[in-house]
Amino acid sequence: MVEKNKSSVEKELDKVEKQFESFDKNVKELTQDRMNMAPKLETEPQTQLSSKEIQKSKDIYLKPSKSIGCSLKDKFNEDYRSQYNFDKEYVQFIAENNEIIGETIEIWTRPYGGMPAEFWEVPTNKPVWGPRYLAEQIKGCKYHRLIMKQNVGVGADGMGQYYGAMAADSTIQRLDARPATTRKSVFMGANSF
Repeated sequence: MVEKNKSSVEKELDKVEKQFESFDKNVKELTQDRMNMAPKLETEPQTQLSSKEIQKSKDIYLKPSKSIGCSLKDKFNEDYRSQYNFDKEYVQFIAENNEIIGETIEIWTRPYGGMPAEFWEVPTNKPVWGPRYLAEQIKGCKYHRLIMKQNVGVGADGMGQYYGAMAADSTIQRLDARPATTRKSVFMGANSF
């Protein structure tokens, strides 16, 4: 009787071990490239303003509230001067906090080496003017959500069904920055920022 119990327990352990190995393999396959290919969950814009409302709104120009200089060893690479001049141009955008709706966005930026780090407090759901690199950094604030899905599959040996877990991922936009106007401009680039 003890022999039969050991063999059934060992079978269960082998089954659990195979499930764990399958899960481990799925997690190891989650590279950054694969996560970037994950479907992005669409969100509705929080702020619906017409172009007339945007034109009538008070112009809010953002400035960093704190700035931390860089060391003397850290020099700006002059090869990137033209790109920096483009990135520091002020653009009008509407920032949105999708995690805590309506809360001010607090974010640090340092777009290029040799430049000071700047702390920004960006009001949400209203048109503001800020440097392009700030809007781009806000737009890049996203994360990948890993979800455990229960799979049922038919065994290769045709003997029955096997149960296991597979890691699936999706991309969530945590913060967002949208252009305040819908007009396309040659100065705004392909993504408007």
